[in-house]
Amino acid sequence: MLSQRARYALKALLNLARSDRSSQQVSNIADQENIPRKFLETIMSDLRRAGLVTSQRGSLGGYRLARPADLITFADIIRVTDGPISMLPCVSRNFYERCEDCSSEEACALRKVFAEVRTAVTDILEHRSLADALLLELPEKATSSEVSL
Repeated sequence: MLSQRARYALKALLNLARSDRSSQQVSNIADQENIPRKFLETIMSDLRRAGLVTSQRGSLGGYRLARPADLITFADIIRVTDGPISMLPCVSRNFYERCEDCSSEEACALRKVFAEVRTAVTDILEHRSLADALLLELPEKATSSEVSL
């Protein structure tokens, strides 16, 4: 399951992608996306250290994407906030660890199934960018009228 931290990071970065390269203050993002400000500050700091956003101090400062929205994938963001995407450490591409209770990785049925899961999930997350997600958003008026139907 995706952590709250990852969901907030995704929402915040989508907000920055919508702002078209202008800086956004954490308090504004937090208000617009309904995210606790203090929690968002720590998330944005982690995203900055990972090179996904840049920050500028001052009254006109704030955060902005470090690279274009089409070059930041969901996988990039989730790995920063949650670590490995795979459900078992023995199938992780980037954070491999042998399972403590496994006697033979080659014969392990769990490993084989979860390797397929990892491949399917990472293929999607590595090929979906913030820009792709913005294209999926409906205009606010369209969603409002659909709700009232």
